[in-house]
Amino acid sequence: MLSKAFPGVQALSDVSFDLQAGEVHALMGENGAGKSTLMKILAGVYAEDSGEILLNGERVTVSSPRAAQHLGIGIVHQELNLMNHLTAAQNLFIGREPRGRFGLLDENALNKQALALFARLNLRLDPQTPVGDLTVARQQMVEIAKALSFESRVLIMDEPTAALNDAEINELFRILQQLRAQGVGIIYISHKMDELKRIADRVTVMRDGRVIGTLPATETPIAQIISMMVGREVDDHTTANKATAANEVVLRVRGLCRDRAIQNVNFELRRGEILGFAGLMGAGRTEVARAVFGADPIDEGQIEVHGHNVEIKTPRDAVKLGIGYLSEDRKHFGLALGLDVETNIALSSLDRFINWMGLVNEKQTAKVSHDYVERLAIKTPTLSQLVGLLSGGNQQKIVIAKWLLRDCNILFFDEPTRGIDVGAKSEIYKLLESLAAEGRAVVVISSELPEILRLSHRVLVMCEGAITGELTAAEATQEKIMHFATLRETAVAT
Repeated sequence: MLSKAFPGVQALSDVSFDLQAGEVHALMGENGAGKSTLMKILAGVYAEDSGEILLNGERVTVSSPRAAQHLGIGIVHQELNLMNHLTAAQNLFIGREPRGRFGLLDENALNKQALALFARLNLRLDPQTPVGDLTVARQQMVEIAKALSFESRVLIMDEPTAALNDAEINELFRILQQLRAQGVGIIYISHKMDELKRIADRVTVMRDGRVIGTLPATETPIAQIISMMVGREVDDHTTANKATAANEVVLRVRGLCRDRAIQNVNFELRRGEILGFAGLMGAGRTEVARAVFGADPIDEGQIEVHGHNVEIKTPRDAVKLGIGYLSEDRKHFGLALGLDVETNIALSSLDRFINWMGLVNEKQTAKVSHDYVERLAIKTPTLSQLVGLLSGGNQQKIVIAKWLLRDCNILFFDEPTRGIDVGAKSEIYKLLESLAAEGRAVVVISSELPEILRLSHRVLVMCEGAITGELTAAEATQEKIMHFATLRETAVAT
């Protein structure tokens, strides 16, 4: 039985878990339940405080990730763990590259081995492409290929489908079925309930660092699993009778273009509205948000904020206009993981807390940070807790707090619940709805259609860089959204 504690947090308490050869064992629980901590112990990232690990009936010591790999334990982490400046092939075989004469790197052999792995995944990818140039979805597939390259007998997958579209998920599941047939034991961590019935043999539920129970996946109702996870009923149904947004247009975009990624995009955003952006991976939704926020340059187009033409060349320009952007990759673009909760919340608004001597008023930063921790129900032992030690859901709330403190009234949420459990997801939904009710204008970009349908007053659908459809909340269905997302039609102007 494994136990593990971090400063101020008991992450695991006497946890017992078993995995059989040739099974997919799902591990479920809210963020902070201890799932990732348990898996990182098995993968040699953390050392357990007490307990033992048995592999094929024999006690083993997993002292490091390399030791885990030698034992045949591979892991695909929830957060990408790649080197963006290296090629895909170099990332796959870092530290074990094929060598030729005189010990020199054999690039041809390296790329050939990478191509063989990609072929196994049915992934069309140039092994010489720098990882930093790949989409999040393709980076995720490189991570999976890297884990498979070790011929692991135990494969841990932490939210592997978070950044994948339906076609890529189907391909991943085909690979998992193949590995299962070869006797590989797979530990599968996911917050997507629909995946359990498709892929898992058994499911173990954790809560507050303890195992609540282990059940057969196909025979256990989803509602029972959710109840075990959160210990309460979760309101995750579509919001009825959404409050009508005001007619006041706070953001108007006209003729936005950038290479092939954004093609003549036009839309309006109203005060108090939640505007959903739907579409398949690579449709251009994130590119539009980044262009409006000034993170990427545009070739042409016009942006109006509160009826005035504006020029947004940098994120600083956007923030001054009251526009905030929560990236789909919060750990790289939204947080300083090595800093504490208080600093992360106050960081983008420090100018408000600097006194006449040029010093930060720490009493004020502590007070406002505490207020937002209370308001957003952020679970942290203290304001001095390092953000990197918090769960994904609480990290996302800290990013939201940062932008609310900055008093942004136009907010772009890119995949706001990616990697977040069902309980925290419900809290994020209610928070977004409350922001709209306060009169803020919200854009939600999401690959989860139920999420788009629940939250949105209107839905814009993108395909190949263009807006191909617009639906009101009353008109929108998953079928209609997918129709516009897969068939390129004339762009809709608002």
